[in-house]
Amino acid sequence: MNLNPVQLFDTESSTFTYILAAPGGTEAVIIDPVERHWERDLRHLERLNLKLRFVLETHAHADHVTSAGKLCQVTGATAAVPSGCGIGPAPVQLQDGDVVRFGEGEEIVVLHTPGHTAGSMSYVWRGNVFTGDTLLIDGCGRTDFQSGSAAALYDSVTNKLFTLPDATRMWPGHDYKGQAVSTIGWEKRHNARLAGRSRDDFVKLMNELNLPKPKLIDVAVPANQNLGLPHSA
Repeated sequence: MNLNPVQLFDTESSTFTYILAAPGGTEAVIIDPVERHWERDLRHLERLNLKLRFVLETHAHADHVTSAGKLCQVTGATAAVPSGCGIGPAPVQLQDGDVVRFGEGEEIVVLHTPGHTAGSMSYVWRGNVFTGDTLLIDGCGRTDFQSGSAAALYDSVTNKLFTLPDATRMWPGHDYKGQAVSTIGWEKRHNARLAGRSRDDFVKLMNELNLPKPKLIDVAVPANQNLGLPHSA
């Protein structure tokens, strides 16, 4: 059964946050929450009568600070993060192939999809995949900082994400064009950076982007490696 998540948006960083819960369920998971919206996210959980079980991160973000630590403090939820991102305080360090279980038999399958960062993860749940910054709608995340690798990203997308069923709904970590959701099949056929492009051509394209450094990277990455909490906490 293909269920839609609750999709929330931060206009400042163009970041999507997702709340996952089965109809009639009592537990939820949140993916990539943003610090300035922790109260908004709690209100959504309260309205839906949900208890937060896990806070998942797709990677250590460079463009916003997470509210993972705050949400865990307030709700008693557990932070589960990619093991390769240096997020030391999180009690659950995820590996490729792990399964995150919550609610009445709900399962999220963990895929290690490096490229945007070396530790980046994607999460598969009930016919949906949450791709973080690895795969965006008609694009992909940058690969020029934070242990990024264009070759690794190409392999992650083509060998892992594009092997999912075509009907899998693809929910990205960001959107800059007013789009909300895609499918794996559409991205395989139409993604402007990846569809029909060889590995070498993709690496060349990514290496020539010359993107500006993210404004918040020097603040956001250390903060996110501490789950968004002050380092004295």
